[in-house]
Amino acid sequence: MITREQIAEDYKTIQDEICAGLEALDGSAKFEEELWERDGGGGGRTRVLQNGNVLEKGGVNFSAVHGQLPAAVKKAFGTDSDDFFATGVSIVMHPNHPMVPIIHMNIRYFEMPDANAAEPIRWFGGGIDLTPHYVFEEDARFFHNNLKSVCDRFDGSFYPRFKTWADDYFFIKHREETRGIGGIFYDRLKATEDLSWDTIFEFSKALGRTFLPTYSELVNRNRSKSFTEQEQQWQYLRRSRYAEFNLVYDAGTKFGLETNGRIESILMSLPPTAKWLYNFQPEAGSREEQTLNLLKKGIDWV
Repeated sequence: MITREQIAEDYKTIQDEICAGLEALDGSAKFEEELWERDGGGGGRTRVLQNGNVLEKGGVNFSAVHGQLPAAVKKAFGTDSDDFFATGVSIVMHPNHPMVPIIHMNIRYFEMPDANAAEPIRWFGGGIDLTPHYVFEEDARFFHNNLKSVCDRFDGSFYPRFKTWADDYFFIKHREETRGIGGIFYDRLKATEDLSWDTIFEFSKALGRTFLPTYSELVNRNRSKSFTEQEQQWQYLRRSRYAEFNLVYDAGTKFGLETNGRIESILMSLPPTAKWLYNFQPEAGSREEQTLNLLKKGIDWV
């Protein structure tokens, strides 16, 4: 059976691969690494890249933490267990170009003792989602088809299940719009008679490794396009919606704050610049209006 130490080591390798690939993609910016320890147990490697050719700010973080679950998390999980272990890789990239999309990825593993069994309670979670400032339908289809291809290698039910989950999860309720064009999202994925722990772990790693070629293609398709100051302002407005979701709804942000995580690592997902314009309404027929019309649940991009 796979061990939590093996999971953490493989996730660290994926972090290394992605960081090297993103530096090559940008061509200028380099990641700065900060090693940190968590009060209560464990720590991580925060890697942040800033002011690149196309990547204005991004983080590729690894953590492996353990210790005692706070009361609020125990209540949310419906458990009396005091101890936990969690490891994962979390990525957010904010480009400086309004035609290049924001991307987020997370792969993670969690376990805690089970008072009624010898084996711990354990599960995997994760996903990838795309937040274009302007939705290009060809790019959206490329992105979703790549995710479906990864899912289908492991289980034919994964993509439709996890795509719907992402549509529902990445939804800004107070705006009545999705954060972007979705992707896939899953949580508390456990072994069954038809799905082994090894298969789930291999799926988690395959998902992590689809990030770099997928995002590299989307960046290279769009990085040389011209844009106006008005389009840059629209980018800052879309970033504000991203920030709203992460601060109000994001479960990973809440978990990190409630488990005494490192605040700089948790909030590295926020964009460097964002704007909130009062009651902004896009012009009828504009590309901005077209994008808003595509920020809906349930669009079949494949």
